[in-house]
Amino acid sequence: MPTTPRTRARAQTMEDIVRIGRRHLATDGAAALSLRAVARELGVVSSAVYRYVRSRDELLTLLVVDGYTDLGDTVDAALAEAPDEPAEQFRVLARTVLSWARAEPSRYGLLFGTPVPGYDAPAEQTTAPGTRVVIAMQRIFARAYERGLLTAPAGERSVSVPLTESFDAIRDFLGLEVPDWLMLRGVTVWPALFGTVGFDVFDQYGADTFADRDELFERQLDGLLAVVGFRPGS
Repeated sequence: MPTTPRTRARAQTMEDIVRIGRRHLATDGAAALSLRAVARELGVVSSAVYRYVRSRDELLTLLVVDGYTDLGDTVDAALAEAPDEPAEQFRVLARTVLSWARAEPSRYGLLFGTPVPGYDAPAEQTTAPGTRVVIAMQRIFARAYERGLLTAPAGERSVSVPLTESFDAIRDFLGLEVPDWLMLRGVTVWPALFGTVGFDVFDQYGADTFADRDELFERQLDGLLAVVGFRPGS
C-alpha cells in the first residue's frame, strides 16, 4: 500500500520523538523523561506531541522497543558473520552485547537495569523484541547439543513437573529438542551474561579493580561456556 505525505510526515515525527527521547534518556535518565521537554526540543506545543505519544509511559515503551530492536539487529548482524561453531557464536553474541552496552549505557540501563518507578512495560509490545537475543543464545546451545559438543551432568537431578512444563512451553515455542538440564543451564547463563555486562558498563567492579576488563570478560565467557557444558578449548 503506497504511503501518503501525511503518513510519511507522521512516521518522521515519530522518529524524531524517539531520537529526542533517546537523548533525554542519556542526559536526564528514564525517571525524568518528560513529553513536555520532548515537545520543546521538537519545536511544538505539548498538546501536539500528545497526538503521537499519549504519555510518558508510552514514550518509555517506544524507547524500550527501540533499544531491544537495535540490540537484536546488532547481534543478528554479528552472528551472520560468525563461524559455524556454537562456542564461538556464543562468544560473538556476548561480545556484541557488551560492545553495544558500552556504546549505549543509558539504553542498556533502561532494558536491563533498575526498573523505572511506576512504569510497567506492556508485554504485548516488548516481549518479542526483548527476547530476540535470548532466543538466539538458546538456539546456539541447542545446535551445540545436536552436534554432541556438550557434556551432560553426572547424576542429574530431576526437575519438578511444574518447571518441566515451563520448559516444555519454551521448547514448543522455539522448536527445540533439548533436555531439561540444558534448558536449566541456558536459563542460568542468560541472566549471568546480562549481569556480567551490567557490572562492566556501570563500573560496579570499581574503576581500578581489574587492569584488563576485556580479558576479564573473555575469561568469564570461558566460565559461562563451561556452565553450558562445552568442553575446555571449545
